[in-house]
Amino acid sequence: MQSGISASAELLRAFQTFLTTPTQRGLLATISNESIQPGPTISSTNSSFLSDLSNLSPHLTPNGALYIILRRADSSSSAAPAAGSLVAVTYVPNAAPVRQKMLFASTRLTLLRELGSEHFGETVFVTEAEELSKEGWARHEAHGEAANPLTQEEQDLEGIKEQEAMESRGTQGKSLASGGSLAVKADEGVVGAVSALGQGGDNLVQLALDPKTEALTLVSTSTATASSISSAVDNSSPRFLFYRHDAATSNPILFISTCPSTSKIRERMLFAASRNVVIQFAQKEGGITIAKRLEVTNPDEITEKVIEEEVGESGKEEVPAVKSGFARPKRPGKR
Repeated sequence: MQSGISASAELLRAFQTFLTTPTQRGLLATISNESIQPGPTISSTNSSFLSDLSNLSPHLTPNGALYIILRRADSSSSAAPAAGSLVAVTYVPNAAPVRQKMLFASTRLTLLRELGSEHFGETVFVTEAEELSKEGWARHEAHGEAANPLTQEEQDLEGIKEQEAMESRGTQGKSLASGGSLAVKADEGVVGAVSALGQGGDNLVQLALDPKTEALTLVSTSTATASSISSAVDNSSPRFLFYRHDAATSNPILFISTCPSTSKIRERMLFAASRNVVIQFAQKEGGITIAKRLEVTNPDEITEKVIEEEVGESGKEEVPAVKSGFARPKRPGKR
C-alpha cells in the first residue's frame, strides 16, 4: 500500500551524513508537507546502545509520531555501519491524531526502501515511549529470542527486498500499489471472485488483509441479502466486503468495510490506510464499478435499512477509484 509520500532530498542527505558520523546514535524523521523530512540527530553519549536510548526521551511526546533510525552497534567506529546494522523504529503513540497514525503506518516501508533496505537488520513498531527505554528494549529483545526464527520485522524487510528484485527483473504481479513503496499483493483468487461478482456470480465477496504479509486474501464468496450480511461477517477481524444488491433494479455493487474496535492497532491502521487502493484494485483488476461506499465498525451495523438508504432507487452514484486525503468515516445511514 502507499500513501503517496516519499523521502525528501533533505532526509536523504541527512541519512548519508548519519551513516558516516559514528558519534550519532540516531536520526529522527517526521512527515511534513506530504514528504518525510529529517529531524534532530541523537548523539551517542554512552558506550552501549541500551544506555543511549535515554537520549531519545526528550523527543518522544504522547501525541506525535516519529520515525527513528538507530545505530545498533555498542562501540563507535570511524567506518560506515555494516549492512543490516541499523534499526528503523516507527513510534506511533495511541494519542496521535488518526490521520497521522494512518500516514506513518502506510509510509514506513517506503522509508526503508528509499533509504536502502540493506542498511536495516530490524524494524520495530511501538506505541509507548517506555518501549524505547533501556528496560523496554530489553523486553523486546527477550520476546524476539523466544519468537519464531523469522520475525514480523524480518518479514517486512524480506518483502521489500523481494519487491525490489521483481522490479529489477521487470516482473509484473497482481498488486494493490506500485511505484515508490512496497506493493501489497493479492491472491489470484481475489481477482477471480471480484470479477465473478460483477458478472452475476455470488453476490457477497469477503476479503481480508493479512497483517503479516500485507497481502489481500480471499475469505469467502457467498449469496446474501441485505438483512443477512451482518451474520455472515466475522465480528473480530477487519473485512473488505463487495456486495451486489440484487434487490435493486440496477444491481449496484457496494464496497463495505468493517473494522471492529477489538482488532489490533496495527491491523486497524493497515486496514484504514488501504481502503482506497482496494477500491481502485477491484475496479481496475476485477472490472466492477462501485456504486456506494459504506464504512462501519462492527458487522451488526450493516442492516437492511442502512443498505436501502445508501442505495436508494437509482444506485447510480459511482464512487471514485481513489479519494484524496483521509475523510472521517461516515456513520451508517448518514448521507
